[in-house]
Amino acid sequence: MAIHPADRIIVALDGMAPDQALVFAAQVKGLCWVKVGLELFVQGGPEVVAQLRDQGLRVFLDLKFHDIPATMAGSCRRAAALGAELITVHACAGSEALQAAQAAAVEGAQTAGMPLPTLLAVTVLTSWEEQRLQRELAITQGIAERVPALAELSARAGIGGCVCSPLEAAALRAQHHEPFALVTPGIRPKGAAVGDQARVMGPAEAIAAGASQLVIGRPITKAEDPSAAFAACCAELVG
Repeated sequence: MAIHPADRIIVALDGMAPDQALVFAAQVKGLCWVKVGLELFVQGGPEVVAQLRDQGLRVFLDLKFHDIPATMAGSCRRAAALGAELITVHACAGSEALQAAQAAAVEGAQTAGMPLPTLLAVTVLTSWEEQRLQRELAITQGIAERVPALAELSARAGIGGCVCSPLEAAALRAQHHEPFALVTPGIRPKGAAVGDQARVMGPAEAIAAGASQLVIGRPITKAEDPSAAFAACCAELVG
């Protein structure tokens, strides 16, 4: 069954206060998915997730949990109980923490009567460039080796997908077939500025490369007409 383009696009509510985020999300016609990141969650708390869900939206909770296994498990259990359907965890927390997070997220959702979430492992943030990764973190693995290694670690731990640069999607999809999710930030529609992302691609290209869903922020949220910008992104996927 074909997936509707609107289900492929997750609009990042970054840089907004909770009230702004709720008003914005309500005004974009056809919007299905929103991303709640650290800044919005710190300001709005769990309530903002509930309020967005009350508006009929599906929530990607992007808090990138990275801690000891017990803490990651507790955090993911609570995030899933809120109704977040996508939840990020750092792959470099290791397999024990990832397994604990996955089991707890399922338990949290089931106990609360919420949809089962998909945990997404963060491999290498899209703002990293290889030379700086090596220089600042003393990681000798290149990004092209490190990303698939961390994705494999995550898949073996039972994690349902990962966040990746669109430039990494094709290689990861070759290794991890559907339903393993590949969610890609760093998407820039036609005519949009690159901003602070180092590794970017257009919406249709990213889906063709194997991405499941796309995270798009400023090209939609800062547009003069966000509904039109969202519709244009959907049209790029169809056309």
